[in-house]
Amino acid sequence: MSPDDQKNSPPAALPPIDREVIDITQLLGMLPHRYPFLMVDRLVEVRLGHSCVGIKNVSVNENFFQGHFPGHPVMPGVLIIESMAQTAAALVIETLGLAGQSPLVYFMSVDEAKFRKPVVPGDQLRIHVNKDRKRGNVWRFGGIAKVDGAPVAEATFTAMIMDSVKPPVKD
Repeated sequence: MSPDDQKNSPPAALPPIDREVIDITQLLGMLPHRYPFLMVDRLVEVRLGHSCVGIKNVSVNENFFQGHFPGHPVMPGVLIIESMAQTAAALVIETLGLAGQSPLVYFMSVDEAKFRKPVVPGDQLRIHVNKDRKRGNVWRFGGIAKVDGAPVAEATFTAMIMDSVKPPVKD
């Protein structure tokens, strides 16, 4: 197939949706994050081993708005990236069937982060993550966060899945 044929060929079809919704109760069984650092409320359109969409409802009651910025609340970009990472972590855990086993997914790198528009109270982030590749326990993702269909942030990031961390033994 010539390069011109590849450009004109239709995009590959997405795999079927494996799960319509993973709700907050299920997410709490997957992710170690808790308030105030849980940055995803629900997953929708889950395609195991491939992609999903996370939802983060941004409320004026978020603790970070107290200081970022008083009188002009804006969700910090780093927390938008964190919401992408948590969405991806839940996808990994669901894909591997590790819910309830307390695995940890650690950030390894963030590349090509771009912030297009401020996210403010009342917005609903739709966080689209797609697996770019997996090698061993290292996964690479592309993420785009959107509000009302318009991109507000994007990044490429890599994460490593680790066994659960055991609490320290006290003497």
